[in-house]
Amino acid sequence: MTRMSILAAAILSCAVAAPAQAFHPFQQNYGYVPPKKQKRSSQRAERAPQPLFGMGWDWDRPQNSGRDDEDDDNARSSASEGTLTGGGRPNISAVAPPKVSFPNSYAPGSIVIDTAGRRLYYVLSSTTAYRYPIAVGKQGFAWSGVEKISRKVAWPDWYPPAEMRARKPGLPVHMQGGVRNPLGAMALYLGSTLYRIHGTNDVSSIGTATSSGCIRMTNGNVTHLASIAGVGTTVHVLKRLPAGLARVAKAGSEG
Repeated sequence: MTRMSILAAAILSCAVAAPAQAFHPFQQNYGYVPPKKQKRSSQRAERAPQPLFGMGWDWDRPQNSGRDDEDDDNARSSASEGTLTGGGRPNISAVAPPKVSFPNSYAPGSIVIDTAGRRLYYVLSSTTAYRYPIAVGKQGFAWSGVEKISRKVAWPDWYPPAEMRARKPGLPVHMQGGVRNPLGAMALYLGSTLYRIHGTNDVSSIGTATSSGCIRMTNGNVTHLASIAGVGTTVHVLKRLPAGLARVAKAGSEG
């Protein structure tokens, strides 16, 4: 056997032995891959302006104005003013969370948000609720109160206020809904405020205090919540659940 024949046989045996790798699309990002952050030279005196694209914005603005400075902290794009595309709008399957023990006096069909525990509860009865993991407002941006869902929008567009764009040159005037938009697949607007319960394209933020006041969920979870929570649903935003209720709600699934 010649040397080339031996080499060809070895390559073929490796190809046969290597396990096949199945492609699995991103479960929550739906195929959108945010651009990697580029390392900048430590010798540069000034940091170049960050482009915006896909993962949201950090407005560094306190929440007491009642405005939604939405919402993610890592958005990037090569465009400045004008309209940005949000990318595709795939069909999102609802993902139901676990049912848990939740002894309470809230009306069935209402929503209770535990800011400290980073959980949203949809009340099913006086003893049970759905429990969803969420992201909440970062320090200085968290809030509490009672609102009602005033409207529901799938793949919502986003319009940064003019004063926000003045502080952050390069923000778009308008970003269309889609997988690149930080509002995700669904937004449930709270009263006349600009706060929302909404999806996200940054699932790594779920379970953290990182938003500018909005309540962030995975796209699958917010799609499920929107399917059972209608316009007019009462939303109780609490700083924290009572200690006893928090322990019970954290402990056990009701199936």
